[in-house]
Amino acid sequence: MHPDLKPGLTFTWSAIVPDRATVPNLYHDVDFCREMPDVLATGYMVGLMELACLQGIIPYLDWPREQSLGTMVSFNHLAATPPGMTLTMKGEVTGVDGRRISFRVEGWDEQDKITEGTHERVVITPDKFNAKLATKIAAAGSRSQA
Repeated sequence: MHPDLKPGLTFTWSAIVPDRATVPNLYHDVDFCREMPDVLATGYMVGLMELACLQGIIPYLDWPREQSLGTMVSFNHLAATPPGMTLTMKGEVTGVDGRRISFRVEGWDEQDKITEGTHERVVITPDKFNAKLATKIAAAGSRSQA
């Protein structure tokens, strides 16, 4: 990690809400969800907030040798957003503790503030992470064959 990755760093990121991000489309395989309003699903919104934070810190990582995974999200979903609207996320790094990075994030669509909250990410080395994951997959596979 670059030494300039520290509290106070701010970032802005925008994304257009795709049709696939709405409740009936994201959860198309759940009958009752297909009957729900055609608005941005909270789960997809959380993913966009995570991506905003990742995009904000990528310049301070030795990408792709250093990557980052989300470990905590706490967002309020304040207003509904239809597909096609642009979301603008603004964030700030609030803490850096070793490999753990904390954020405060807010998001707006073209009319309303739609979200606010906090997020944490951990910087990983993909080779080490994937080796641990392979061990876990192998162990799960051996249990399922027993």
